[in-house]
Amino acid sequence: MNSTFLQFETRVRARVVALDHFCVVASDLDRSEAFYRDVLSLESCPAPAPLTRETARWIYDHEERPIIHLNAKSAPRAMDRDMTKGPTGALHHIALRCEGFDDIRDRLEDRGLTYESNAIQSIGLRQIFVHDPDGVLLELNFFED
Repeated sequence: MNSTFLQFETRVRARVVALDHFCVVASDLDRSEAFYRDVLSLESCPAPAPLTRETARWIYDHEERPIIHLNAKSAPRAMDRDMTKGPTGALHHIALRCEGFDDIRDRLEDRGLTYESNAIQSIGLRQIFVHDPDGVLLELNFFED
């Protein structure tokens, strides 16, 4: 690393350390939960109160982190905004690092889901682009898989 970065690193006390989660306001919680569980092998667990099974589902990765929050339109929110269904404005896609390219591709095909694939040979990356049930574009990244 260059010395400018190291100087910056030692004096900064507040910074982003990781992407925590993203939230999708789902039109059908059961359908969205099934997509993330059955296609991407993620685990669904109850969301904390005051959320209920009728208003939210939290989707966990293999390290037991709740990386996706699925909320019904009726779910209580600390920060509310217009949730009109449609394009996600400046947000283009959400990328997830994955394993099992062939298995996930087969699951998509078995369900008749439309997807596109891409390869970036120079970095050993294969990708699948697929929309979740509410139109959120997911970039599924498979390194050396």
